[in-house]
Amino acid sequence: MRKLSLRERLARGEFVLTVEMEPPAGADPSQTLEEIGQLAGRFAAVNIADSPMATLRMSPIALAYLIQEKWGLEVIFHLTCRDRNLLGLQAELLGAAALGVQNILALTGDPPEKGDHPGATAVYDVDSVGLIAMAASLNRGVALSQKELAAPTSFFIGTVANPTAPDLAAEVAKLERKAAAGAAFVQTQPIFTPEQFERFQAATAHLQLPILYGILPLKSFRSAKYLAEKVPGINIPDEVLRRVEAGGAAEGVLIAREMLAYLRSRAAGAHIFPMGKPELALQVIGE
Repeated sequence: MRKLSLRERLARGEFVLTVEMEPPAGADPSQTLEEIGQLAGRFAAVNIADSPMATLRMSPIALAYLIQEKWGLEVIFHLTCRDRNLLGLQAELLGAAALGVQNILALTGDPPEKGDHPGATAVYDVDSVGLIAMAASLNRGVALSQKELAAPTSFFIGTVANPTAPDLAAEVAKLERKAAAGAAFVQTQPIFTPEQFERFQAATAHLQLPILYGILPLKSFRSAKYLAEKVPGINIPDEVLRRVEAGGAAEGVLIAREMLAYLRSRAAGAHIFPMGKPELALQVIGE
């Protein structure tokens, strides 16, 4: 019996689980492939980042192909606007389509000065909204030059959102632009309380997009404080910080599991951020 795709599962209203991993920093994917093998059969798809934090990593499209071939686990490959011009972005997308990598998460991308190649040139011919529109156009069989393609793509186009953004109206307005451009699903920054979920779910109900809410198991009070104070887009309420301060990593996993249980009957799915540790993702889902 054919396994349902991520697109099909979301269309059927199934609660889906996805998980985020980084590609390797070198040319050997074997360790990363073995780690991701632990997740096969337990998640609907694994996200592979595109040189996250502007730090050099293996191509997410190449790794996505290897994962799908080895494990039969669907991949959502990240693609940023930072490193490629309009021609390069379209070429990457056509290559991904040829390799059978159909799920994309469109991102603007962190600027190079934040990473390990601060002298690299930032391109940004388009932002994430423009990249979504580009992928949607290729799905229609038309390049940005308005030339017809020999064969169209069939991408399932995803985007990101921050449920805890201070300016909720601005965040929702941007998500509306992404939906209009062709985004078909959303993965969010981490949330830690039902109140954070309810705030965003109510504000985005009119979009009728499946939203996979981010869950990040906090490893320690120190790391939680760092995330809360230094990392944009992450808002950890004081009561959550107090729980992690008292209970450490075990409490961080418990908070994540509580959030997952809460979401199961209310959201389209959840997206786990295990910070490169697949065993942590398995703890969150109870495996």
